[in-house]
Amino acid sequence: MLDKRKLIPLGVVIILLLFWKFQQDRRLENYQLLTGRTMGPIAYNIKYLDSDERNYQLEVDSLLQAFNQSLSTYIPSSEISRFNSSDRFEFESGYFFPVLQLSKTIHQLTGGAFDPTVGPLVNAWGFGPGEKRTIDSLNIDSLKALVGFEKVSFDKSQVSKAVEGLQLDFSAIAKGYAVDVVGEFLEARGVNDYMVEIGGEVRCRGQNPEGKTWRIGIEEPTLEEEERGLFATVILEERSLATSGNYRNFYELDGKKYVHTISPFTGEPVQHSLLSASVFSKSCITADALATGFMVLGLERSLEIVNQLDSVDAYFIYADDEGELQTMATEGIEKMVR
Repeated sequence: MLDKRKLIPLGVVIILLLFWKFQQDRRLENYQLLTGRTMGPIAYNIKYLDSDERNYQLEVDSLLQAFNQSLSTYIPSSEISRFNSSDRFEFESGYFFPVLQLSKTIHQLTGGAFDPTVGPLVNAWGFGPGEKRTIDSLNIDSLKALVGFEKVSFDKSQVSKAVEGLQLDFSAIAKGYAVDVVGEFLEARGVNDYMVEIGGEVRCRGQNPEGKTWRIGIEEPTLEEEERGLFATVILEERSLATSGNYRNFYELDGKKYVHTISPFTGEPVQHSLLSASVFSKSCITADALATGFMVLGLERSLEIVNQLDSVDAYFIYADDEGELQTMATEGIEKMVR
């Protein structure tokens, strides 16, 4: 004969499971998904938990539109475009000054490897909107005269240049900056569980729709796009992630490969074994800027820098002497990578 007293715990378990399932279903229902494009063709994906089921699609699109109107070099009337065609510009939005501040910090930290004025060289090598030019040492020397963030002066109200023809281009960190802008917008409205992804750069807070810490993929650095898959996944808790890699944008000419990362020191595409730098930081703009600088510096110097920084970690994918893929993760992130 069954002892009814033994059925009570089972009943409690069933009730708890049903309650958990109910809570999970409600959590999924309350998650909002926003998608769209910004900065031209770049896709964005935003997921966030909101018990009031507020949909911020219009607000986010408006926010990103204002962001582009400030910092997009592809918009002739943007703030940055008007600065590039003049010698001095007074800020009109709240975006220009902060990105200049952060750029100065990372420029100094990387010894000049991160440089938002390198655009003329990038364009000359065929990685910008203009036509690729025939490159020789004379071209490089003349273009390098227009490169150097130390030639840019600014305060809270204006920015100016010391050299006529110098231009700013924040495309190397714009995605990370925009991720932070959207993330801070959500937090200001009481949203604590979210994932903001723009063009592969990510910022996560709280938990995902399944009630777990967010897990984000890192792409395999293979040259052929159709062969790329997930190389690793990482648990991303209250942090941002940005990845820069030379395998995505390159061309071959006369049997030689040219990558899109141009060194402001040499004026030429970089030549080293580092294929991908993924940087983890509280702010995505910091992660994005460091990832760009690290791709200029290479593995050893990048490790030296990241190991000196608090709350910043990195995961590097590089090729060894035999051409095999190898990885290196800093101590603060290695247990989070699978």
